[in-house]
Amino acid sequence: MLYKSITPRFIVVFSVILTAALLRLLPHWPNFTPIAAMALFAGTYFDRKQFAFAIPVAAMFISDLIIGLHANMPAVYLSFAIAVVLGMAIRKKVTVGSVFMASVASSLIFFLITNFSSWLAMGLYPKNLMGLAECYIAGLVFFRDTTYGFSFFLNDLLGTTFFSAVFYGAFYLVQMRFPVLDRSRF
Repeated sequence: MLYKSITPRFIVVFSVILTAALLRLLPHWPNFTPIAAMALFAGTYFDRKQFAFAIPVAAMFISDLIIGLHANMPAVYLSFAIAVVLGMAIRKKVTVGSVFMASVASSLIFFLITNFSSWLAMGLYPKNLMGLAECYIAGLVFFRDTTYGFSFFLNDLLGTTFFSAVFYGAFYLVQMRFPVLDRSRF
């Protein structure tokens, strides 16, 4: 029964996901986006797993249609799905520390997976261990490019932790004001 899933809690969590997708469309520093935070938040607070994956993926895909599609999207979406799983992992114990660690982990996983995908797909590096190492080293150099004031990797890390703090903090405060949203009280 889908209609039984649409509770006040669902509406609030859905609204956060929608807001995150819309924030992605606004001008921002390179890689300073709410995408990983959105995935973590969805994994933590959607009660049904299919919603935790489907709603943020749909929101991200719609925003990708507006921003533009690219060849590395499967790696990005895989990283995104792993962030949802990380959110599910901290579901029972949402603390500042667990949210921070999940944010850092999702940024590192994104770096590892997207660079691995680039190594596989592009002909820039040999398809051996040394080629993979070269790709990761080149990725580190790229992420340290401070043309925009901060590195791309640091922007990703800062964006994920910042938006996680905003989403989780705001939801905590809303739960305090409206206890119907807090499933642990029942």
